Amino acid sequence: MAIDPQVPEIDIAGLVTARLSGTPLIDVRQLEEFVEAHAPGAKHIALATLPDHVDQVPESGPVYVICAAGGRSFRACEFLRAQGIDAINVAGGTKAWLDAGQPFETGAS
Repeated sequence: MAIDPQVPEIDIAGLVTARLSGTPLIDVRQLEEFVEAHAPGAKHIALATLPDHVDQVPESGPVYVICAAGGRSFRACEFLRAQGIDAINVAGGTKAWLDAGQPFETGAS
C-alpha cells in the first residue's frame, strides 16, 4: 500500500490517546535534548542518523515522530513516508508535550 506523501499531524491530546494503545513514538532530536526530557517510551533516533537507522522504525501501522517544536519531526516524517512508513508529525513537539503537563523521562534509556 502506498503512503500519501503529505504529512499528517496529531496534537498532544491525540498523541496521549494514541500512546495508550502502544503506538510507537520516535524522537528525532539530538541526544542532549532527548536526555534532558522526553515523552515516556519514546525511541531516540536523531534526525541526522535516521536514514541509517530506518530499519529500527516499525513498518506497519502508524508511527508518531516528535522533536522540540515540530520542524525536524516534519522532515523526518517526509523521509519516512517516502519509505512507505505511516509517519505522523507531533504538532508542537516536546515543548507542547511538556507545556501540557504530560509526564516525561530523562536520561538516554
